[in-house]
Formats: sequence, structure tokens, C-alpha cells
Amino acid sequence: MAEKRPRRQSRSENRGLEPIISLHGISRVYATGRIAVKALVNIDLDIYEGDYVAIMGSSGSGKSTLMHILGCLDTPSEGEYHLKGQEISRYNSDQLAYVRNHEVGFVFQQFNLLPRLTAAQNVELPLQYSGMDAEKREQIVEDTLRKVGLADRGHHKPNELSGGESQRVAIARALSNNPAIILADEPTGNLDSKTEEEIMQLLDELNEQGRTLIVVTHDDSVAQHAKRVITLRDGRIV
Repeated sequence: MAEKRPRRQSRSENRGLEPIISLHGISRVYATGRIAVKALVNIDLDIYEGDYVAIMGSSGSGKSTLMHILGCLDTPSEGEYHLKGQEISRYNSDQLAYVRNHEVGFVFQQFNLLPRLTAAQNVELPLQYSGMDAEKREQIVEDTLRKVGLADRGHHKPNELSGGESQRVAIARALSNNPAIILADEPTGNLDSKTEEEIMQLLDELNEQGRTLIVVTHDDSVAQHAKRVITLRDGRIV
């Protein structure tokens, strides 16, 4: 198979558009005793609707911290984070929880499925948290599992699924509330090369359908699927 190169996107393609995500002067400092550790330093970044961005960097580069801030799992020490035109940098915990449930779908390296629940029940969880009625939840779960090719696996528990199937369930869960952004953290880190390609093909298809994707990875072969690659070093974009 020929090597797939990043689908680079010029700034001019987005000229005149409002970014779905806009970071201005974002810094994150952690205090460890008397020492202040600067995990992120003055990050400026715009991400547009339908974008496909890979965030890369070595261990300690700040990519995990940036992912946590983008996903509202952490808040910046300085700077502004605008999501869909709303400044959310100083939201309280309840407001951030609402954003996580409705605007961001998460896909993690470890899948993070609840082992006692079936695939369908795992996909249904975000819908339950949003207060949706049971009949509508059931229909969305069925449709979403079909989208990721698991229409016949909804009644299986995680220990009855392969790694690739588990990650597909995680992607279905991320899609269930129809979020504005899919944030994937090392989505193929626990998968073999064949399954990795299948999962990346699924993510590519979601982006082609208009989903905004942000993938955090250290893997060049994963980053090559993105339109843009953002590289971090010592908490800065390089």
C-alpha cells in the first residue's frame, strides 16, 4: 500500500470563516512544591469546522495537556479558549461537564468502556447523562453502532469484543450525542497494524462526512491521515 501523505490545508482555505476552536495565549502551569512547571506556553491555535488536525510531540511536549484543555478536562492558567464563539476558559465544573457531554466526543487509547455494560449500553451512557428519553436513546444507539459496523455486536460486553471492535464502540459512544468535535487520544495505540488502518479509515470517513477531528498521537502513520499536523516541543507550537 502506498504511503499516505498528510492532506495539508492552506490557511487561505479557511479565510473568512470563524474557527470552531480558537486558543489565544493559552498557558498551563502546574505547581509541584516550590517549582512551577510550564506545560503549555502561549499557545495560539485555530481549528475550523470539518478540520482534521493531528497534534504531535514527544513525551513531556505538552500534547496531553493541550488535549485536556481542548476537551475541557482541564482549564488554562492563562489565555482564552473560544469554542463555537463562546469563551469557556473560566467555566465552572458544571458548565464544563455540559460542554464535554454535548460538544466533545472522546476516544481514548484504553477504550474506557465499562466492563459490566454491553456495547450498546456503553454507547448509551452520554445520552442518559443528557436526559434523553429511552425510546430516542435506543434508536440513536442502534443507528450509531450501525455507522461503525457493529450493528450485530451491541449485546456483547467488552471482554467479548476484539480490540478493534472495542475502539469502534468507543467511537460510537463519542458520536452518540452528535458532538461538534471528536477528540481522539492515541486512538490506535493498543491495536495491531491491520486494525489500526481500519480504525483510521473509519476516522477518515467521519471527517469526510464533515466531523471535526483532533487526533493526539506520537505515530507518524496516524498523523499522515490529518489535513494539518501541529507539533509541540517544550509546551510550545513549533
